[in-house]
Amino acid sequence: MDGRIVISGASGLVGAALVSSLRADGIAVTTLVRRPARTPDEVQWDPASGTLAPDALDGARAVVALGGASVGRLPWTPRYRRELVDSRISSTRTIATALRALGDGAPAFVSASAVGYYGSAPGRILSEDARPGDTFLAKLCVRWEDEAQRAGDHTRVALLRTAPIVHRQGVLAPLIQLTRFGLAGPLGRGTQVWPWISLDDEVRGIRQVIDAELAGPVNLSGPTPATADDLGRAVAATMHRPFWLPAPAWALKLALGAAAESLLLTDADVRPAALEQSGFSFTHRTVQEAVDAAL
Repeated sequence: MDGRIVISGASGLVGAALVSSLRADGIAVTTLVRRPARTPDEVQWDPASGTLAPDALDGARAVVALGGASVGRLPWTPRYRRELVDSRISSTRTIATALRALGDGAPAFVSASAVGYYGSAPGRILSEDARPGDTFLAKLCVRWEDEAQRAGDHTRVALLRTAPIVHRQGVLAPLIQLTRFGLAGPLGRGTQVWPWISLDDEVRGIRQVIDAELAGPVNLSGPTPATADDLGRAVAATMHRPFWLPAPAWALKLALGAAAESLLLTDADVRPAALEQSGFSFTHRTVQEAVDAAL
């Protein structure tokens, strides 16, 4: 087995940063693309039809499956909810099926998931052994992880329960817009705990999962809890703008429906227990540090 890493979703925020980080260290990367391959380090696949040659994965150290339709695109219409599900299930199933076909020699499968797995659990500390929630996103994550486990008994499977990324192209995008126009303020109560992670620590965390050969669920979330208000105020302070205009929970639910419940109003104190137990050290330990680095 060589040290090559195969990555799907390499054009996304996390995927592109991960590819860049690995290649900067001289690690060979093969990317799965849906168009015809243009270079030797690309392999065409078609997750919609379940098409991926197992040979494309054979001999690699790990396969990292990222991507899926963005949960940040609003509103979640019934049609878009189906896209959120299908884009994750079909791609994960396709890779898992190809890995299972390789049998004993299959590389590790590092499959994306999300902290949305836990739903809303006020007052509880959520490590990897916590039960799933009952929101739309929580139920999607359960199905998503089940598909990854289909890679088979011969494959080490790690499930990346990633928190919202504190980055201009991540969770900060709508907050920056609101803050720029002086419209930032508490979302619902504002005291709900929001999991978060910097892009740098997300990439380093994925590499830790590969290098430390972690298996099972791994929470990729910052080590210090932060509320929605903490994140909003950090953005406002960095941009030298006010933080004052509240958005009531009922208005968010009326406007955004399931997205409000799964993204904005959820209260989930997610801790990176497995990651820290493996010896991982965070670059950005507080949400303010992550915001400062991003902005």
